[in-house]
Amino acid sequence: MFKIGKYLYGLMGLFSLLVLNSCTTQPNTAKGSRDKKRSPRIVNIINFIRDREPRNPAITKDRLYQTVVKQIKLMRKYKLKGTFLLQYDALIDPRYQKLLKGLPADSFEIGAWWEMPRPLVKDAGLKWRGKGPWDPSADVDFSTGYSIADRKKLADTYMQKFKSIFGHYPKAVGSWFIDSYTLNYLHKKYGIIASTNCKDQIGTDGYTLWGGYWNQAYYPSKENAYMPAQHAKNEIPVPIFRMLGSDPIRQYSNGVGRNRQGVVTLEPVYKFGGGDSTWVHWYFNQFTHGVPLAFNYVQAGQENSFTWKKMAHGLKIQFPLIARLRDEGKLKVETLAESGKWFRKNFKVTPATAVTVQKDLNGSGRKTVWYDSRFYRANLLWDKGTLRFRDIHLFNENLASAYHAKKSTSTKASFFTLPFVDGHIWSSKNEVAGLRFKAVVNNKERTLRGGNPNFKRVGKGKLRINWPLKSVAGTLVMNLNERQIKMTVKGNDSLHWFLDLTTAPSANLPFTAIKNHKVDCRFEGMNYSIDALQGSFSQPIDSIALKIKPVNHTLTLDLSDSLK
Repeated sequence: MFKIGKYLYGLMGLFSLLVLNSCTTQPNTAKGSRDKKRSPRIVNIINFIRDREPRNPAITKDRLYQTVVKQIKLMRKYKLKGTFLLQYDALIDPRYQKLLKGLPADSFEIGAWWEMPRPLVKDAGLKWRGKGPWDPSADVDFSTGYSIADRKKLADTYMQKFKSIFGHYPKAVGSWFIDSYTLNYLHKKYGIIASTNCKDQIGTDGYTLWGGYWNQAYYPSKENAYMPAQHAKNEIPVPIFRMLGSDPIRQYSNGVGRNRQGVVTLEPVYKFGGGDSTWVHWYFNQFTHGVPLAFNYVQAGQENSFTWKKMAHGLKIQFPLIARLRDEGKLKVETLAESGKWFRKNFKVTPATAVTVQKDLNGSGRKTVWYDSRFYRANLLWDKGTLRFRDIHLFNENLASAYHAKKSTSTKASFFTLPFVDGHIWSSKNEVAGLRFKAVVNNKERTLRGGNPNFKRVGKGKLRINWPLKSVAGTLVMNLNERQIKMTVKGNDSLHWFLDLTTAPSANLPFTAIKNHKVDCRFEGMNYSIDALQGSFSQPIDSIALKIKPVNHTLTLDLSDSLK
């Protein structure tokens, strides 16, 4: 009975995928082929390796090792390139040395995973402050928990050991988060060309990274590895690729009203996400067919701490799909260093990119756009026929990280950029924050409603969105470039439309002064502002935190003013 039920369930799943693909797959036109050449879809398969997992005694050294063996076997089966990043305790284990040295160098890259286990701290001549052989507490496990002098000792110790084993220094170094001093030191002294950090998240595993360059990759500021730099002279020339492949629709709002987010990502251990066939096929369909700007990126793979039993199902869904899409020319599979080299060759400063979803999973009418540039990020969400800015954060290379030169003494860590709209932190369980599109219709303020948006690249780093309105006549046209967002309604000269920012009553907003054409803000000790080049700001005496009105049907926001 169990086998029959499992067989029927499999047939149902296959049918749902066929329906999903028939609804979302787009023809591979000549234009589509050109888009993929100049705006590639890049996949890095990155697995990082720990030698110990003290949080769970059942996860032995052998289980960790066998997980890596099986990851390699599955990758070789589908001829997939990949990167293995070694934590120091795994680096000095002879079994991993022998295993990884036996891999073809043109397909498998060996790099560094920048967490600080006891053997590294001891070999660097430092005092171990953690519990057991490896302690995930932020002030022990990450470079941010050490002084500048100690960070250099840790870096030198790791790099010398790596070279003594593999005959060269690694080109790629990854971590959930890494401080700017260490990153720049590794680049200048040891020549690393690519790095990674964690996806945006709140409170997960004790780490908060919020408001950064969403997914994709960026050049960090010399004073803040989480903050994109605006000028080449102030950047570390090592692109940081965002890890884990967040769900563009669901990850952001996960855990609203709580202190910790859940996880909806490509990670294969999660049943909804990377371990679910329907979700994985949907994700890669949007990944390969979304409107491209400079490139699109995702990291696949998993750390061995989760063990093979938990990740096998998801990887066996993902790897053959990635291989097929590679063979069809719809994406590129590269090592992390190869992607870093390509990025450095093509971009002197962080480019503008976009992640677009024009069709959500079946049963949902939601759509979204994530637009990123070196000056800001913005997220638009279409939900039940309505539209709102769910997020706008500004970037400023002059905002130094708290960990740039000073060591952390906290078991947790937090990284932020400069908020203008925050649909998560400013929300509660009962009030969803956002900058909503509204209009005055029959002397009453109403939420604008519309049909399916159309996304189009209209130049280098430029995205145009056309949203046909349903509640009233006209089309909302938005043009996003790396400095500004311009919005206008065409086809209805009599429409009085505007934007309202609503938040939870308890939200701690950064606004210090709301003027006619400027909003002044202060966050993390930095002053910054947003200009209305065409349009105006006001603060009504009600539940609305901010109202923004167009002038002559057009509203233009300058989001690069924080550097003026």
